[in-house]
Amino acid sequence: MTIPNRDIIVIAHDIRSTHNVGSLFRTCEGFNVQHLYLTGYTPYPVLSTHDPRLPHIARKLTEQIHKTALDTEHMIRWSHMDDVIACITQLHTEGYTVVALEQAANSIALPEYQPPQKIALLLGREVEGIDPSLLTLCDHILEIPMLGHKESFNVVQAAAIALYGLRFS
Repeated sequence: MTIPNRDIIVIAHDIRSTHNVGSLFRTCEGFNVQHLYLTGYTPYPVLSTHDPRLPHIARKLTEQIHKTALDTEHMIRWSHMDDVIACITQLHTEGYTVVALEQAANSIALPEYQPPQKIALLLGREVEGIDPSLLTLCDHILEIPMLGHKESFNVVQAAAIALYGLRFS
């Protein structure tokens, strides 16, 4: 099987659960994501440079993330940025197409989307999703077609499905 050589970046914005963040590290590592940005209030492991959090809080969050990340937090490039708008702007400047994973009236079904060479996938809050003001900053909005009774997947399940689609289409 020939796998398209795409540069894929993930932006995880305002994810509350450390378990979701750890699982997202594993998912990103499994799909060879080039960089994971943890933005807003998304918890993150201890920073190698000056960490602004109290040491015991940073250690606690790191331990919780590690439970599901299982060392992948050391295997992929990641960084924390408070400002998601600055992150999106930076990626646009670097030539990335930024796509949001969200249900919206103008979304494109994931199976119908042809990803470009450089793509950044924006993920949002577990319950509320991505703030509509951020959707306006994205080039496209992708949606995973749902076939059952529920309206959505867990954020990491959705990320895995989207990354599979972006990596192998």
